[in-house]
Formats: sequence, structure tokens, C-alpha cells
Amino acid sequence: MAEETARLAGYVAALEFKDIPPEVRERAKALTLDFLGSAIRARRDAESTPTLFKTLEALALDARGESTVFGDTRAWSPAIAALLNGALGHSLDFDDTHADSSLHPSAPVVPAAFAVGELVGASGREVLTAIVAGYEVCCRLGNALDPTSHYARGFHPTATAGTFGAAAAAAKLFKLPQDRIIAAFGVAGSQAAGSLQFLVNGAWNKRYQVGAAAMNGVIAATLARNDFVGATESIEGKHGLLVGYSDNAHPEKAVADLGKVYETMKIGVKPYPSCRYTHAALDALIAMRREHNLTPDQIKRVEIGLHRNGITLTGDAATKRHPTSVVGGQFSMFFTGAVALDQGRFGWDDYDRLGDAAIDALADKFDVVQDDRLETGRKHPFGARVSITTDDGIHERIHDDPSGEPNSFPDSQAMAQKFLTLARPVLNGRADQLADAILSLERFERIDQATHLGRQ
Repeated sequence: MAEETARLAGYVAALEFKDIPPEVRERAKALTLDFLGSAIRARRDAESTPTLFKTLEALALDARGESTVFGDTRAWSPAIAALLNGALGHSLDFDDTHADSSLHPSAPVVPAAFAVGELVGASGREVLTAIVAGYEVCCRLGNALDPTSHYARGFHPTATAGTFGAAAAAAKLFKLPQDRIIAAFGVAGSQAAGSLQFLVNGAWNKRYQVGAAAMNGVIAATLARNDFVGATESIEGKHGLLVGYSDNAHPEKAVADLGKVYETMKIGVKPYPSCRYTHAALDALIAMRREHNLTPDQIKRVEIGLHRNGITLTGDAATKRHPTSVVGGQFSMFFTGAVALDQGRFGWDDYDRLGDAAIDALADKFDVVQDDRLETGRKHPFGARVSITTDDGIHERIHDDPSGEPNSFPDSQAMAQKFLTLARPVLNGRADQLADAILSLERFERIDQATHLGRQ
């Protein structure tokens, strides 16, 4: 290992808006808008939202501040705004994904950047720079952890690597020098946490722990700003992130081509509000249903082949076949696949079909298996093989990439439409104004001129 902590900290400290290629800036704005759509809709619709707000009130953590919680009516303190925006933005499981690291970069990074950006009166350019810095740190650490090994150890990389990404974004906006960013990373290393145990019963931990990553990143950077002594070598050290959280770490991936290759450009967006490991199969099921005019009564058997990570998260028949909660449905290849095959689409409102007898009956025809063809020679683990047996024979195809990956990234019109579909029911006409503001964020001298549009 070669001083990965110091090198990443130095990169964050030195990064300037002018250094970021125009296409990376544009991608960061599109990803930010995509994330905010999910956060805004979750403020109204996610079943875990009332509990979050009641808890803050019960603990007297609902003090007013200057930071925006998107879709809410009031302003909050920076750390709590980061917590809420992170948790809300991840609640629908409709937020972006970075395939190589198998994590959701925007969920911890964007809330931390907006919270601190509002606190310090940062410009839109400064916030965009911080978001890119956070994306790069978060994704690179996810790569270095090796997601297959990280998952096997029971960790959720959005919450672990995400804490460092959030700390990077916050530290950038505080304009911390390299040594202070090293300290912030040192604190982040003690806060990085996120268990996959939520998979067992469809728990809400996943949403909270990502919001906590955003909040903890803000706290870590603020401590460092105030001369707190944080651990050194928190990434590569004897008890650092890569040693403690993975059995197959690749530290060189944390800094490979740093400043030359932007992991930000490898982030994809979701067409469906469910675990990314279900998406290639959903694309295939919808396409095959259309091409072969399939109806549920014609289906004899469906076999879905996934990467082992997809099996871990979505393919355990004993616990995933008939989910009863939204989280359970988000992580069920059986449920999401049955809905897609039944109606030729899958969207947020389709969680109303949890417990639907017709969907459960169709899910009983599904088998989900590990497919070695998706393990070898692939760029990322999100592909799927789909085989549908009918009276007419067997229809099969392999989808290497789910839609929304960088090679099929939606155009600006599609991105805006996804955002407006989610945000308009909450913000009404202000949704269009907020979309315009986020997509031209660099023109704002103060970020709060844009973020205020996200309040009800």
C-alpha cells in the first residue's frame, strides 16, 4: 500500500472547478438532479419517513438551521439535513449506481455537499467541485474494497466507502488543506459502518445508514476544520478501511489514474426503483414479453441467472420469493421480475402489488441461480441471463448491461422527465424551477439560491 489516504486527500485539496472536464461537470449535474427527485418523492411517500422525523423531534434534534431538506417545508441544521437528505434519497432505491464498486455515490455525497455548501455560502461551482471530489473518493474506495469481498463480509459499500466520499465533499467546501482532509478521513474511518443484515427482514437500516454516512462525513470534516486530531492512514493502515472491511482489497484502485480518469463518468442511473442487480433481468423480461406477446398464463417457468452478488442481495428464494415490505420488494428478483412480466413495466407505484395473489403465483414460477457466465470476463457484475419456458419452447437471452449505464446514459430530456415525474407531486410548479437551477448550478453565486427551490 502506498499512502492512499494522503494521495486522495491531496487530490481533494487541489481539485478546482476549471480542472474538471466539461462532460464530467454536466454528468455531475445530471446525477445530482436524479438523486434529488428520489429524495423529494420519498419525503412524501417512503414509509420510513414519518419515523425519521418523529425520532428527531423526540431527541430534540429538530432545531432550525439554514440547510435544506428537499421536499420539506423548513430548514435544518447542516448535519441533520445531510442525514435526512441521504436517507430520503436512498429510500426509493431509485438513486444512481457505480457498477465497478457496486455502490450508490450520490446518496452520501450530494447531501453532504449541499449541507456544507449552504453553511459556508458556497457558490454553485464550489458545490459541483465538491460533489465530483466526493464521487471520486467514494467510488475509488469502493473499487479498492472489492465489492464481492466486501459484500461477503456483510458490509454495505454505500454506507462504508460513502462516509469517506461525504467527508471529502464536506472538507472540500470547508477549503481544508491536505493534512486536515487526512484528519477528516481518519474520523470517517471510525464512523464507516453499514450492515447487510437489513436483507433478512426488509428493514429500514439501509436507508438510515446511508443518511448516517452523509451526516458522519459532515461531522468528520467539521471536526477536522476545528483541529481535531484524526487517525492517519485510515484507508491503508494496519487497522484501516481496506484491511478491516475486505479480504481481497486492491489498494492501487483507490488512486489509479487519479485526476485523469473520472469514475464519475462510470456512474449509471436507474430506470426501476429496485436493487440494481435486478435491472438487466427486468430489461430482458419486458423486452421478451413484448417481442413474444407473452401473457402470465403462458409462462411455465422463468430462470434468472445473476452474478453471485445479485444472488446475495436479491435471489434467496427462502426469503425473497414473496416479500411483504417495500424494502423486501426492492431486493426481490422474484417480485420485481413477476411484476415486470405481468404488466410490461415496473415503477415506484407498483409496490402496491406486494401481496397480490397474481404476482405471488407468477413469482412461484421463477428460479434465480448463479450464472458463471456473468462472473468471468465481464466489466461489471450487473448483467443477467433470462430464460422463459412456455408451451412454444424456451426463449433465452443475456443482457450484459442494464439500461442507464454510461454506454446507454439517458439524454437530458429523459433525465428531466424522471425527475419531474417524481418531484411534481410534491413540489408542483417549483419542480420545474428546481430542475432548471440544478442543471445550471455553476451560474449561482450562492448555492442557497438554488436549493431554496427544493423546499415545499
